[in-house]
Amino acid sequence: MKIRVKKIHQDAIIPEYQTLGAAGFDIHSIDDYTIKARDALLVKTGLAFELEEGFELQIRPRSGLALKHKITVLNSPGTVDSDYRGEIMVVLYNHSSNDFIIHKGDRIAQGVVAKYERAVFEICEELSDTKRGEGGFGSSGI
Repeated sequence: MKIRVKKIHQDAIIPEYQTLGAAGFDIHSIDDYTIKARDALLVKTGLAFELEEGFELQIRPRSGLALKHKITVLNSPGTVDSDYRGEIMVVLYNHSSNDFIIHKGDRIAQGVVAKYERAVFEICEELSDTKRGEGGFGSSGI
């Protein structure tokens, strides 16, 4: 599959997969930022994508940032729809009690392309019975 990528900022870094088996590609910051402790920040990438219809781009946290610095994608996974043509921006959240500095060019998240299907919603009076029924929020055990 091909994804058309438009650099809308001169310092934007075109994504790359780091290994042959990687599902996600790195997404980079185009500016320096400081994410205050326990706060969120919108980070610009300087890129816009054109995805084929039927696919979405999921924006996910990088495991190293999450483990070592408690930095995550707040709305994880963030969804970029196939008809969106604006700049890809990432909502990062700092769960730690220390400010976190992002430098221009840092890898801030990863992108995963995923196929999706659109549902047709059918109004009904009853749903089929299951063993679980309406049980939720831990009702199936630990």
